[in-house]
This record gives sequence, C-alpha cells and structure tokens, in this order.
Amino acid sequence: MTASAGSPKQAERCARARRHNHALVALGRRVWHEDCTFETAIAEICEVAAETLGVERVNVWRVDSARQQLRCVHAYIRDSGEHDPPGFDESLLLDSEYGDQLGEVRVVDIADVRNDSTVSASEEALGAYLRRHDIHSLLDAPIRAEGELLGVVCHEHVGSARMWSPEDYAFAGSIGDYVAVAYEIARRREIENRLRFLERHDPHTNLPNRDHLLEVAHTALRPLHEGDTGLAVIHLQVDPPAGHEGIDVDGFHRFLVDCAEHLRELTADSAALARVREDAFAIIPHRHLREVEALELAERCIDLVQTDAAGPRGYPATVTAGIAFSRDLAAPSADALLRNAENASIRARANGLGRCKVFNADRHRDLLKRMRLEQSLRDAFADGRLLLHYMPEVDLRDGHWRSAEALLRWRNDEGRIVPAGEFIEAAESSGLIVRLGRWVLLEACSAAMRWPARNGVAPMLRVNVSARQFEEAGLAADVDSALAESGLPPQRLCLEITETLLLRDTDTAAKTLARIRALGVRVALDDFGTGYCSLGYLKRLPIDTIKIDRGFTAGLPQDRADLAIVQALVGLARNLGIDVVGEGVETQAQADCLRACGIHAVQGYLYSPAVDNDTLIAGFAAQHS
Repeated sequence: MTASAGSPKQAERCARARRHNHALVALGRRVWHEDCTFETAIAEICEVAAETLGVERVNVWRVDSARQQLRCVHAYIRDSGEHDPPGFDESLLLDSEYGDQLGEVRVVDIADVRNDSTVSASEEALGAYLRRHDIHSLLDAPIRAEGELLGVVCHEHVGSARMWSPEDYAFAGSIGDYVAVAYEIARRREIENRLRFLERHDPHTNLPNRDHLLEVAHTALRPLHEGDTGLAVIHLQVDPPAGHEGIDVDGFHRFLVDCAEHLRELTADSAALARVREDAFAIIPHRHLREVEALELAERCIDLVQTDAAGPRGYPATVTAGIAFSRDLAAPSADALLRNAENASIRARANGLGRCKVFNADRHRDLLKRMRLEQSLRDAFADGRLLLHYMPEVDLRDGHWRSAEALLRWRNDEGRIVPAGEFIEAAESSGLIVRLGRWVLLEACSAAMRWPARNGVAPMLRVNVSARQFEEAGLAADVDSALAESGLPPQRLCLEITETLLLRDTDTAAKTLARIRALGVRVALDDFGTGYCSLGYLKRLPIDTIKIDRGFTAGLPQDRADLAIVQALVGLARNLGIDVVGEGVETQAQADCLRACGIHAVQGYLYSPAVDNDTLIAGFAAQHS
C-alpha cells in the first residue's frame, strides 16, 4: 500500500531524499577539487555515506581480477571515527552468487543476511566475515567505469536487520558513482603525473633528463665570489668500442641502465645526476668544487662505469668526461654550461686527450670565432665577394714581368680586402677550400687569357693548390676542366704545392703530379727550404720550379748562412734542370744578391704588390711598349 500524496510517510520520504541530495552536493564540494587526494576523497565519501545512511560501517572493496577476489582497500567505523582499523584489508572470493549480482545490478539490497540466499549460499568466507563483524544488513553499490566492474562500496548495518528505502538505494548508488569518479580522477592524475614525469625523466633509468637538469642548473647559477670556480658540470660520454665483437644494442642499453644505478649510488645526495643523451650522463654537484675536486669526481665516475658497472665480465666501454665551470660563462646560461661540458668531453674523446678534459674558455672563444669566420666565408663565396689579385714575377735580366701568381682575396662586410692568410685555415678546416680551389682555377685561367703576349710568348699563370685539394682524387680532372672552359693553353699554367704535401704520402703525391704533368701543366714547389722535404724528392718527383722561401731572402746579402743555402739550392736546381724563383724581394740589395747567385726570376714588393687583373694587364702592356 503506497503513501498518499501529502501523507506523513510521503513527507518523510521527501525529506529523506532532500537530506541525501544535500549530502551528495556538499560531499561533491568537499572532494571534487584539485587539492583533494584520492585517499582523502574516499575517506570523505565513507564518512558522509555512514552518517547519511546511519550505518556503522562503510567499506570500499576493489576487484582483483587476476585472483578473482574482492580486496578491502578502505574501511570506516562510524562509532569510533576510525579509518582502516587493524585487519581491515580482508579478501573475499568474487566467484559467488554475490559476486555475480555485482556485475548485474545497480545496488545489492539485503535486509537480513541470515535469510538472503545471495549471501547465505555464497562461499564460507563471506558468511564468516558477516558474523565476525555482526553485520545484519547490506546495501552495496557496485563501482563501475566504462562498463567495467572496479569494486563495491559496502554499507553495513550491524546489530539488527534493516529495511532499506528507495531513497537509500538511490543514495547508495550515487556513492558508488562517487567512488568510481574518484578512481577515474585518480587514474587520470596518475597518467598526467606520469606524463609530467616522463617529460623530465628518462623512462629507462628514471633519472632526470636534460630538461630537468637544465632547471637544476638554472636555479643553482648565482653570482660568483672572487676565486670561486662556480657551478660545475661533469659530462660523461659512454661508448662501446667500435667493431668489438659481442656488443649489441640491447646489451649496451642494459649496461647503461647499470651505469645509471651505480652513478646514482655514488652521487646519492651530493649531486644531481641526469641522463642527458642516449649514451651520456651529466652530474651537477650540490656545492661548488675546485677544479681538482671536480677532476677527482670525474675520475671516480669513469672508474665506476668501467669497473663496477661493467660487471665481472668487464663490458668494454670507453668513457670520457668533460668538465665545465660557470666561471667561464660570458653570461649565466644553464644551457651553455651543459654544452661546454659536453664539448670538453667530445674533445677528450676525439683528440685522444685522455679520459677527462676541462672546458677551456679561451679555446672555445677561438673555436666560435673560427666558426663565425667559416660561415662568413661561405656567405662571401655565395655572394660573389671573393676575388683574385696577382703578384707579378719579374725577370731580373730585363726587368720585365714574365708571369704572375694568383692570390685569393676576400672583400669583407666593411669593404676591407682580406688576404688569404687570414682565412685560408678556416677554409681548409671547413672543407670549403675544395670548392674555392675549383673557382680559383677557373677564374685565374679565364683572367690569364687576357694577358698580352711579349714577343709571341704570353705570361705564365701560377696557382696555389691547398692540401685538401691535392688530396682530392679529382684534382687533375678539375685542372683539365678549368683549362678546357677558359681556353688557356696548359703550358701557361703552373700549379704551386708545398713540401708538406709531399711528406704526407709520397707515392700518392707522385701519381697526382704525374697526372697533372700529363696534361701539359707545370709544377712548382712553393716555400722551398722551410719544411723537411728530402732533396731526393726533387729527383724522384716531376718538379719544374722551386720557389725559395722569403725567410732565406730576408737575410740577404748579410746573413752568410742564408747566402750559402741559396747558393746550394741554385746549384742543385741547375744540375737537375729545375727553374728557381726568389720570393719576398723587398730591397735592391736582395735582388742584386739573388742575381749574383744565378736566380733570374723574383717576386716581391720591390717591384709590385699583388694587384687586380686590370692593373696587372696594364703593367704587362706598359712593359711591352
């Protein structure tokens, strides 16, 4: 028989429903905010559920699918206000009639456990649990998320049987939903925390990653006191030996994980440790270290990786360390500090400088300056701001210009003409010299085609060949191409090489020179006497001309040793049928001395500096008039 509208029973049910709803709303305000943890939310839910339903016990059970069990994860006793009393974490089998109902209904409503087949027919452990806690009535709400049974919230009435109202059912179901939401929030927070962790940690070793270490370094950077080295960073590069048998990717990966664990134990609370590369670690000590202390720590780390982490079988890893200090920073920069340490490690590894290298600020500044120079040179080449000047070669017998040496120049951003001596090393080290060399060959050959002939003989063109060019297999092909494209007869071209090129690989040098001579091109040995070239090379190699270095010319005629060397070289060259050119002639006395020694061709500022092609052509023409 139902209560009529407006009856006391109906009013009571409405009031109960309002209390339940108010309790749920208030509970939501208390638990659905960022500062509320999962544990706090579950505790609050249990307390409100117990108070609202007037039950003594509210427990939250979680499904253990692997074991087909329910495991109590939170318990609340209303009378004592106690959470998780001793022995609360009990387990019950899920494979029962009670367990089957959890997967099917919104609420399990049991007014009297002694007479209800759902629990009386279930396994013995459940009955024992109910008797042990004097539980007479249950109102249990399954916890579900996306159709999956996660667990159950048990509202347990003790001491006597109890009839549950429809309002109680609705409230209990909502409590189950609240717990499900708490689990979902906890799951999402766990995923978010894991993602945040992975953003700043290496997933294999759980060490902080480079981004995390940058934050540590940034926070630790501070103004230095006099004599303080500042914050130190040690970069450890770990490499397996190239070509070592038995080394595989997985094995090396496991080794790096072992390295991380041993380094973690070594640094403990004294330093921040991070995996900053797949095969590298970095350490930032918590206190400022003197250089010798940093070196000692780096050596201990290297020994640790190569001994303890390598294991009894001695994994054959190579470890190098680079150390950098914040004292060497032009401005506070965590990124620059870590890069400095890594660069020092790279130098130690690549140049065989030992197991450990301290970053050198002066050397780094020189390196940056060279890198900027290389880039500027590339830009100048691309923009057409490279040009050639020519140093005339004079015949001392009649004073006429008989040939000219092509010299590379660079017009920089300020308009200054920069001589090759200031940038040729950067061109060599960057590899740009090969492209520049091809350009110089073609440009000079094309320019020489405009030089006027004297008595039917056009001047000789001399072009320097760099070490990198000479080592290129295609040098002879480049020369042949430049001659063909410009139309310059090969007998008008002479390539100048230095003694050091011959020392690198004599046999290869001989073959290269033979290919060049086969084209009809001549070969000169530049700066002769400054290196350690055996005089026997002059007999074995196809050399047409030697150019005596300006270092010997400068002492003439007063320096007797220089004079004796020049005289000996001229005599040797004459006997071998080789021409001789004197370089760096700046005074008439030097010119007269060289003429007396039997040298007829010279270069130097006494006659002309290096000039552009138009000026050179005018000079040739003036002497022919």
